[in-house]
Amino acid sequence: MDWTLEVVVLPVSDIDRSVAFYRDKLGFHLDHDTANEHMHVVQLTPTGSGCSIVIGDLPSQTEMAPGSMRGLQLVVADAAAARRELLDRGVEVSEITVFDERDGGTFFGFADPDGNTWAVQQIKARAEKPLIPVEARGRFGENA
Repeated sequence: MDWTLEVVVLPVSDIDRSVAFYRDKLGFHLDHDTANEHMHVVQLTPTGSGCSIVIGDLPSQTEMAPGSMRGLQLVVADAAAARRELLDRGVEVSEITVFDERDGGTFFGFADPDGNTWAVQQIKARAEKPLIPVEARGRFGENA
């Protein structure tokens, strides 16, 4: 049986500001934005990822302090290109650090408006062999 991690709840103080950051600055896909008189819940997914972030105002989403999530990690095929893209979109990012010359040892980082921190790891192999093949992407397994 597969056990897949598909959602991480991210504590934020301002849902709309966070949607603007993750969708417009980072380029995450907006899966849904559901609001009614009882709640406001938003799910966003990085391109090529099988795991989404969820932000909102339900009790399970407000138990952690905004900005308290540390060390979430994204993986890209080219750290320099990814860093340049984020800089061009107005995201404040750290310098690239090479901890190990082997593939997987190159990182940079950034924080969202609340201070939740992210590491971006370069794995060059993802360029030729993405974790989720392009033809398998899309909402709930439907082709994109």
